[in-house]
Amino acid sequence: MYKMIAIDLDGTLLNDELTVTTDTMTAIRQSMELGVVVTIATGRMYPSAQRIALELGLDAPMITYQGAMIKSATSGEVLRERVVPFEIAQKCIHLAAEKQMHIQVYQDDVLYSAVDNEQVRAYSKEVGVGYKIEPDLLKLAKNGFMKLLFIDDPEALAPVQEELQTVLGDEACIEKSKLRYLEVTHPEANKGSALSFLAEELGIDRSQVIGIGDNHNDADLVKAAGFGIAMGNAVDELKELADYISLSNNEEGVLHVLNKFILEPRTAAVDSGQ
Repeated sequence: MYKMIAIDLDGTLLNDELTVTTDTMTAIRQSMELGVVVTIATGRMYPSAQRIALELGLDAPMITYQGAMIKSATSGEVLRERVVPFEIAQKCIHLAAEKQMHIQVYQDDVLYSAVDNEQVRAYSKEVGVGYKIEPDLLKLAKNGFMKLLFIDDPEALAPVQEELQTVLGDEACIEKSKLRYLEVTHPEANKGSALSFLAEELGIDRSQVIGIGDNHNDADLVKAAGFGIAMGNAVDELKELADYISLSNNEEGVLHVLNKFILEPRTAAVDSGQ
């Protein structure tokens, strides 16, 4: 019997309308009533994820900022935090300036951009959070960032990702979270390491954990879980890693997982008297 499920948001729990269906909400609550820990594992910033978690009634600590922060949606207690060092942030900010590419940063649950442009406005609208303009991002970098996010066309991001991986190596975690998003976090800040930490904190064995996602940044999540699931709309690389492929996010793929691997097995166990 699985005791924990960690679910990505965009492209996974959320459909393309950025909503959670009523049936999926019901299944999540039923799973929690059975004692299953249901949590979010997202690249989104904490305030954005918290809003969704509270709507769903989740009470477990959430994995946010790609795994850089594990924080309770209800109490605000921080269980783990990994910030990007100044030297890494400095290289990223300089590279973005050199390539004339948008970069935004996250600090103390606030989103910052050096300029008020189309990219940060669209991002702010999509995730439902505000932002602040700070022309001198390097000044902020001295206190560490949860993550840095490059936003541009895929063909522009590809060489930047390659350059960052060459320059930074294992000093940072560099991952695509969407076609136009390239994220940089602390080397220990990925969804997999965060999931392993949280499961251990809760006394849950890896074999009893489900991880479900759709994109490149969910690879560590899927690998760290005892049972890794890729959505039907997932990138091919994630599907190759997964133990199971569900329906797409627009076909209630998370609901399918909850029913098949959590709710139905427990109903069958009760019916058989186990």
